[in-house]
Amino acid sequence: MKKHYSSVVSRAFGKFAAKEFSAPVQKIINNSYVKLMGLDMSNFEPANTYSSLGKLFIRKMKKEPTIDAVRDSVISPCDARVIDFGTIKNHTAYQIKGMAYNTNSLIGAHNEESFSLLEGGAYVNLYLSPKDYHRYHMPFDVRVLSVMHIPGKLYPVNMPLLKNKKNLYLENERVVIKVKDRFGHLHFIVLVGALNVGKMVVSFEGRVKTNSDASVSTLYEYEEGIELKKGELFGWFEMGSTIVILSEKDAVVWSVNVDQKVSFGDVIGRLHEN
Repeated sequence: MKKHYSSVVSRAFGKFAAKEFSAPVQKIINNSYVKLMGLDMSNFEPANTYSSLGKLFIRKMKKEPTIDAVRDSVISPCDARVIDFGTIKNHTAYQIKGMAYNTNSLIGAHNEESFSLLEGGAYVNLYLSPKDYHRYHMPFDVRVLSVMHIPGKLYPVNMPLLKNKKNLYLENERVVIKVKDRFGHLHFIVLVGALNVGKMVVSFEGRVKTNSDASVSTLYEYEEGIELKKGELFGWFEMGSTIVILSEKDAVVWSVNVDQKVSFGDVIGRLHEN
C-alpha cells in the first residue's frame, strides 16, 4: 500500500529529529528550535543537554506538578489548548466550532458495542502546539480495557486545517484507548497523530507502532485490565498533536472554556460518582 505524502514527509523529518549531530551543531539546532517556537525551558534541562531534536521534543519535566488528590477530579493529561468541548449528539462532536466529526468513526468499528453508550455523553479536544510539553498522563484513575491502533494519514493538526478540513481527526492516524474510571464509567482517550515524525508512544503497549507500514487497524485487549493512576505517564507524541476524550453519558462534567490554555495537572473537570 502506497504511503500518503504526509507519512513520507513525517518519516523523513523523524530521521532528522532522531539524528544526533556533533555537540556544536546540535546546540545550534536545539537553541534555534527553542527560540523559534518560544519554548519555556524553566522546568526542563537546558536545551543543549539533549542529544537530538527528538529528545528535546519529548523532554521530561524536572519537577512534575502535584496531582489533585480528590478522587472525582479530572486533570489535564498534557499541556494544551481546549479547542472545543460539549455534548455528543447524534454521534457527533466537533473538532472546532462548525466542523463536525462522527464519534463512532473516530473510535472505530472494533468499538461498535460502545457507540450507543457515548450518545449524550461529553467530549473535549486538547490541542498540543509545537512548544508544549508532549508527554501525556492519565487524567483520572483508570482500568485500561483495550488499545486500538488505526493507521491513517498525518495531515498537520493546526488551526487553519481544524477550521477548514472536514474529518481531520478521522483521516489522521490515531490510537484509541478504551478505559473505565473508578466509578465504572466508560471513556475513550484518543491520540491523534500529525505531520512531522507522526509517532505516538503508548508506554504500556509496546506493540503499537505508529507511522509504520501498518495498513489495517489492530486491537489489543486486556482481559484483566491495566490499572493506571491519575497523573501516571502513559506515553508521548514525537511531534504533534491532539488528545480527544469521549465519555459516556453522565460520566464527566468539564470545567473549561474554548480556547483556554491548560497545563498538565490542572483540574479540568469532575467525574460523576454514580
